[in-house]
Amino acid sequence: MQREYRPDDWQTYRIQYDDPFREVEPLATEIAVVDGALAALRDAGMLPHTTYDHAKLLAHRAAVAETFEIPWTAITPRMGRFIYAINAIARPARMIAAGVFCGNTFISNAGAAVGPGAVYTAVELLGVEIKPEEAERAERNVRLLDPTGIARIIAADAVDMAAAYAHPIDLLYLDADGAGKRGKGVYLDILEAALPHLHPGTLILAHNSINCAAALEEYLAYVRDDAHCRASVNVMIDGEGLEVSMI
Repeated sequence: MQREYRPDDWQTYRIQYDDPFREVEPLATEIAVVDGALAALRDAGMLPHTTYDHAKLLAHRAAVAETFEIPWTAITPRMGRFIYAINAIARPARMIAAGVFCGNTFISNAGAAVGPGAVYTAVELLGVEIKPEEAERAERNVRLLDPTGIARIIAADAVDMAAAYAHPIDLLYLDADGAGKRGKGVYLDILEAALPHLHPGTLILAHNSINCAAALEEYLAYVRDDAHCRASVNVMIDGEGLEVSMI
């Protein structure tokens, strides 16, 4: 079932992509918007509650800002908090993030289990980036925050990797681009490849649900179909958007 959450200012809330940690709104406003989004997921039966450690989130954010090489990112403070909170609440033992660029999107997920923002212990948090040079930079970034190796980045095709993965996947994050004209349409290819490893309760987070909605038409139709997912919420907390679905 498809639902939607949108604060009044979702169309005007903006960041500078090359300066993503600059404050653009009061922290209280950011928290309130994300609390509303988490409540929408709770009400849809996708999260058990909406409580997470705000201080741990800020410690995570500060560490990423200090240590990561981030040439640019579209992950806003609102979106970073929201993704972190989902992981902190759902606590996936195994997470796969497809399309991680420099690692900032990946660590928004993994930061709930590794580094100064850690609130639980995961088994394996795997980021997949098809461009070897970007995968290398992302891995360097992640190693600065996680000496354990629980979170790591590999250079691979996400469709192939998802199909070959040998374990249940508790959370799947999608932010990849397919070759040629496929673009964001590759989300559906990755999801279908991963399906044998998903289980009732698996969360699927798909970035760019707003600004790339046309390219994601087939994907969004799939996850919003009750025959495939028990619920799906289009979370419009910024101009990029995040479709959150549950198997």
